[in-house]
Amino acid sequence: MPDIHSTPKNPFRAALGQGRPLIGIWSMLNSVNATEGLGWSGYDWILIDGEHSPVSLHDAMDHSRALAATPAVPILRLVWNDPALLKQHLDAGLSTIMLPYVQSADEARAAVDAMMYPPKGQRGVAAMHRASRYGRFKDYVARANDEIFLIVQIETMAALEACEEIARVDGVSAVFFGPGDLAASMGKPGEAAHPEVTAAIERGLKRCRPTGKAVGVLAPNDEISERHIRSGFDFVSVANDCAILFRNADAGAVRFRAVAEAAGTGKA
Repeated sequence: MPDIHSTPKNPFRAALGQGRPLIGIWSMLNSVNATEGLGWSGYDWILIDGEHSPVSLHDAMDHSRALAATPAVPILRLVWNDPALLKQHLDAGLSTIMLPYVQSADEARAAVDAMMYPPKGQRGVAAMHRASRYGRFKDYVARANDEIFLIVQIETMAALEACEEIARVDGVSAVFFGPGDLAASMGKPGEAAHPEVTAAIERGLKRCRPTGKAVGVLAPNDEISERHIRSGFDFVSVANDCAILFRNADAGAVRFRAVAEAAGTGKA
């Protein structure tokens, strides 16, 4: 029986200790059933996307609950680096959080300040919430700062230039490169797989590696996924639920419509 009086270790940080790159998948459909099913597919982590998907606080909690019984661990991406949102989602038990579009070390420090209890930050203290198992984790306030995992996204050329300084901020656990917005920042909107974008991200990896922080990336296709896994990234997003569903649905429709039309022609 688990210890109900002691705050557990952060599951994503524990997973990173396996000594190999972690593979993950983006959950954008906001379907708890789909998220739970993907949790059994063999991915190490699943990102619940609260930036580009309609994921509410309650939705995020439900996704977290759905993954609790699976081998995969959840990461929540919030819509913005906002102190109120951070406080709410931390209290709800989402301890591994990704923040989009962090442009500078100062913005990263602001996030840390909002996420940490005093004296490291200014997170508000509550006695009863889901993160503390409604007060049963007696050491929650004392240990919470150590079990929070903050991932900040590097998504523009300005952020790329500052990525080492951002990574070195105390309280930042990892940086994560987003090729879509980075491509747009480089004057190549819609070209996340462009070789220059991939090369820029790999330069960022080399600059961040000496900081000792984990480095992750979203890969826009299978070929680049394999490249990033082999090149030394600590965690790589290799797929998303929308693409898996709709590409297979589209391919199936094309295949069987062709069969149906051929069958109809034969009857004419």
